[in-house]
Amino acid sequence: MTEDRTGPARSAIVCGGGLAGVLTARALAEHAQVTVVERDVLPEGPEQRRGVPQARHVHLLWSGGARAIEELAPGTIAKLRAHGARQVPVPRDLVALSPRGWIPRGTESCHMILCSRPLLDFVVRQQVLAHPRITVVEEAAVLGLTGDRRAVTGVRIRRTDGTEDRLTADLVIDTTGRGSRASVWLEELGLPAPAQRIIDPGVVYASRLFQAPERARNGFPAVVIQPDPRAEGPGQSGAIIPIENGHWLVTLSGTREGQPTGDAEDFIPFALGLRHPVIGRLLADATPLSDVTVTRSTANRRTYYERTRHLPEGFAAVGDALATYNPVYGHGMSVAAQSAVVLRDVIARYGWKPGLARRIRKAVARPAGAAWDLAVDQDVFYPGATEHGPTLRDRVVAAYVGRLLYASTGNARAARAVTRVTSLERGAHTLLRPGVLLAALRGPLRPPLDGPPLTDEELGTAAASSPTGAAD
Repeated sequence: MTEDRTGPARSAIVCGGGLAGVLTARALAEHAQVTVVERDVLPEGPEQRRGVPQARHVHLLWSGGARAIEELAPGTIAKLRAHGARQVPVPRDLVALSPRGWIPRGTESCHMILCSRPLLDFVVRQQVLAHPRITVVEEAAVLGLTGDRRAVTGVRIRRTDGTEDRLTADLVIDTTGRGSRASVWLEELGLPAPAQRIIDPGVVYASRLFQAPERARNGFPAVVIQPDPRAEGPGQSGAIIPIENGHWLVTLSGTREGQPTGDAEDFIPFALGLRHPVIGRLLADATPLSDVTVTRSTANRRTYYERTRHLPEGFAAVGDALATYNPVYGHGMSVAAQSAVVLRDVIARYGWKPGLARRIRKAVARPAGAAWDLAVDQDVFYPGATEHGPTLRDRVVAAYVGRLLYASTGNARAARAVTRVTSLERGAHTLLRPGVLLAALRGPLRPPLDGPPLTDEELGTAAASSPTGAAD
């Protein structure tokens, strides 16, 4: 469906040319002529750019998001792998210390695509922006919306040479990320700002690129140490993610009173001080390739456009402009991809009729809300994360998820259910199925591991100690 059967071809504007914007443009291109407005000049290769400062940190593309990208742009994952991205089966090639203990490595239930963010963005742009119905306007900032309280008709932009212009469209989608000014844009049309909820545990992220030890450059598992919100003191975490070119991208994080610094001398000592020192030990023989990059803007923020009455026709938000998550959960890119698929399907189902934007806002809220629940069930318990502390619902959800994580340390059914929901392959409702409820009730069926489940061969690839707990 490329146009309204009874009228002229439709048009859409996507504000922002990041991953969410490019995928949204591809979804819209099946129904309309699309203009992407981007502040930067988009690089011609896998390069860092100013508009994505978080790109130097670890990014995970869960299988739920990878499948959505493939649906929009077939062949993308194969091209990523051809450029060196890894498809990592979970939990088989994931060494993870959850808040309740080590997760045994077993049969694959989902997977992750691991690579640098610049490589991912580059390959997706190659796959999408060649589409004949997509035009990119670079070096242009969106100043606001045109139209009125009833309907948005386009955007006002300012180019880098100072000239201003107006672009018209039937539909405007905001994908400008954490810095979205959509609430201000709507207020300028005389509308109230949409309701928001912010959960900010004060997380700071510090990342550094390493050359992996030579024997650990092929097939080494990802290693993740998660924080335990139940423990006294700050929540600290870390991850070693094998990416292209035999590199390890390492991200460390900590909440208030336990945040990492940008000092390179502090990096490995911080890793050694996590709940288990395995990441710090693995880095002993790795070669640093970059300085330390620090990011402090990490709050969970949810804007409830779908609950806001009297929003105008012709406007919706996708990606981080709708909901942002503590990056430790790795859901942002996958949610953006799934939201783009949902947006495409809503237009195909209902067509360009009055109420389309409202239907889009409700539809994209579903994947955003699912990831939100997964993120906040831990973060809400850190001191100062919210003004009034966790709600009763927060406490009930966290207690049940905690029980499932405990069961996952020795119960394959529980672990499979948790990983499928975490990967966004399944909805959170599947955690309430009778078999999963029973698994949570029974708890672990095997004794917990007392160390990271690394094989003898993996332990021999780097200067790590030899804790017990072999892979299944």
